[in-house]
Amino acid sequence: MISKTEIIEQARSIGFDDIGFTSAEPFAEHGQVLASRQEYYSWISKMGLKLEEGIDPETILPGAKSIIVLLDVYFREAFPPSLEGHFGRCYLDDDRVTRDGLSKKIKLFRSYLRDNRIESKVPFHLPHRAAAARAGLGTFGKNCLLYANKVARKSSWVIPVAVIIDHEFSPDDPSVTLGCPDWCRNACIAACPTKALSGPRKIDPQKCISYLSYFGEGITPMELREPMGMYIYGCDRCQNVCPRNAPWLAQELSMNSRVSLMADDFDLVKLLHMDKVYFEQKIWPHMFYAGAEGIWRWKMNVARVMGNSLDKKYIPDLIRAVRENADERVQSMAAWALGRIGGKEAATALDDFQKGSKGMLKDEIRLALEKCRV
Repeated sequence: MISKTEIIEQARSIGFDDIGFTSAEPFAEHGQVLASRQEYYSWISKMGLKLEEGIDPETILPGAKSIIVLLDVYFREAFPPSLEGHFGRCYLDDDRVTRDGLSKKIKLFRSYLRDNRIESKVPFHLPHRAAAARAGLGTFGKNCLLYANKVARKSSWVIPVAVIIDHEFSPDDPSVTLGCPDWCRNACIAACPTKALSGPRKIDPQKCISYLSYFGEGITPMELREPMGMYIYGCDRCQNVCPRNAPWLAQELSMNSRVSLMADDFDLVKLLHMDKVYFEQKIWPHMFYAGAEGIWRWKMNVARVMGNSLDKKYIPDLIRAVRENADERVQSMAAWALGRIGGKEAATALDDFQKGSKGMLKDEIRLALEKCRV
């Protein structure tokens, strides 16, 4: 049987940045959190994801003896500013659909284990961050994210991958604690514009900009449109302001050429007017939480971002969206964006649209015109 040292060496040779071991004991504390905060996570159950079933590794892999946690740095190269300003960095080089990056490394690692008579499972619903902390790979931030102990300059730009196995290895010393410095004045909590973070390690996921950007129901509420700012899909605000991330953000990184090649596909104007074919070929393989049936949400988010940009160059495309888009939510957000940008051209178009409008769109146009005339 291979040794723990050999597994560590193999994981590093494959390209993982750090590796830790913990027992396969149930995550009792995680279960208590889920039980006490059911109102915050009921939406996940409605999607068919049973988080409570990931509490006990034995239910995932009968005979589970240990958990190996692999740490991968996802922000090792810079991304084009045009993308960083609108998308969470963890999605910019996400290969869970294309399977040509991290997925390959996980497959290689599991094949190595299997070749050495060790069975494994990589479940989506096991608490990966909790497993990583229990394996001594990191501590928690007030923003609920995991911060590495050894790699990525101890930042949160890491993805933990928990691998349950049927062979026992000695566990590493856990680091299940809040690692934020005493002098930090809750920068992440203060920076969260939607108040999703209500306190250290307390989050309402349904108020998070990331959730709202790809799972939000209906048109984005009026009071959240400006706070959601320039993000179309995902959010990095709490990470960008975090002093624990400052050392990593201060360095000069080489540009991610793979992501740079797709930057033009994510041009705002193209996203606002894209059809299903464009979405499925260019966008969905990289950011897949909202499928083709949710293309309206993408366009609505883009219209909101255009409005928050306050850039008059987007007025013609927003006018086109009100005129040509068949979805009332997209039309309504485009009308809001015209009012947010303001000016004579926007007001004239809104006046024209008001004549034949009804329902939600009519109300949005009225409010937009009020903003234009202030």
